[in-house]
Amino acid sequence: MKRYITSLVFGLMNIVMVAGCSSDDKGSDTPTEPEKTAPVAIEKTNSTKIYMHYMPWFETNESSADKKWGYHWTMANKNPNNVNASGRREIASYYYPLIGPYHSGDKNVIENHLLLMKYSGIDGILIDWYGTYDVNDYRMVKENTEQLIEMLDKVGLEYAIVYEDRFLTNVVNAGKAISVTSAAKTDLAYVQNNYFTDANYIKINGKPLLMNFGPIVLQTPAEWTNVFNTLTTKPTFLTLWDHSVKAGENASGEYAWVYKDNSFLTNFYTNTKPKLALAMGSAYPGFKDFYAEGGGGAAIGWTIDHKNGVTLDETLTLAKNANVNYIQMITWNDFGEGTMIEPTVEFGYSFIEKIKTFAGVKNTESIFPDISKLYDLRIAKKGNAAAQKKLDQAFNYFVSMQPAKAKQIMSEI
Repeated sequence: MKRYITSLVFGLMNIVMVAGCSSDDKGSDTPTEPEKTAPVAIEKTNSTKIYMHYMPWFETNESSADKKWGYHWTMANKNPNNVNASGRREIASYYYPLIGPYHSGDKNVIENHLLLMKYSGIDGILIDWYGTYDVNDYRMVKENTEQLIEMLDKVGLEYAIVYEDRFLTNVVNAGKAISVTSAAKTDLAYVQNNYFTDANYIKINGKPLLMNFGPIVLQTPAEWTNVFNTLTTKPTFLTLWDHSVKAGENASGEYAWVYKDNSFLTNFYTNTKPKLALAMGSAYPGFKDFYAEGGGGAAIGWTIDHKNGVTLDETLTLAKNANVNYIQMITWNDFGEGTMIEPTVEFGYSFIEKIKTFAGVKNTESIFPDISKLYDLRIAKKGNAAAQKKLDQAFNYFVSMQPAKAKQIMSEI
């Protein structure tokens, strides 16, 4: 009854507002502050924590200082300024994002990505992070990461950092640090002071989660002990599968990744997981890298067929049968390796629909096209302050799990 009365009042208010505003009302285009609504968690039946590996490394000719497309869209030989008859840009990938190639720091792109994840039952994102130093594109990745973090809390999602220690040697070679360990100390002190303290930073066993893609450069327990000694809070530290020996007692466990075929996942769950204090599983839609064709180096040398979603089904089932408490989806948007779960021209929303089913999301209505419509309207109404204010309200309704109201507002624009 209460819900019915609220809806009735809301409808009457709309009638009154329409009746009170004539077509020549000068105040009708004045932006009003959108109603604030706090994020509400999506209802789902699967208690497994589902995290999404995320790449914040994309750059466009509009976002970069030198007006050039970033490497992850171009590799060595592709030019996104070339557009074919169907309107698709030439990018370094076999697959094409549904919203087109984008800048990772674009607020509209971040909004789109996070809303799609929220409605598919994702609990948080694991951000691929290169550190704090201004070498190559590392600063851009850090800036994009912080644009992303700023919106995560507004959407109601958690996050953690996946540290890439492989780039520490480049920092030293550029003369930015005296050693790889000193550079790592600087990076992780920044993580501790700026990320660990966030209320929505992922905690496991009461400690902030820190993951490492490796270790690659810091290869001994002594080095990691040295680095972690500068932190006031020792993190729950996960390495790549079969790499925890390099961190010794500093490692809290390992996470699975993607490699050759599903037998490696089966082996991880059967033989490695029982030996670990903490094991994070993985699931992925497929793997097909573009490196050789894009002039970005030798091909990885193996592929995993996407099979129109069958591979994702298989890897999700493996994780379910292994009874893991945490699972990492690989990946939201690594287009260069073809592991993208983000909606594409080729696969549509099928991958996130499968995750939604795995998560046991109770709202079975498909909201994904409406979230895409929000993005399209953001672009179409760029510079229209009144329309953007309405779209801000639609966003607020989406994050507070009121999609019907969000759709209503968008239909009026």
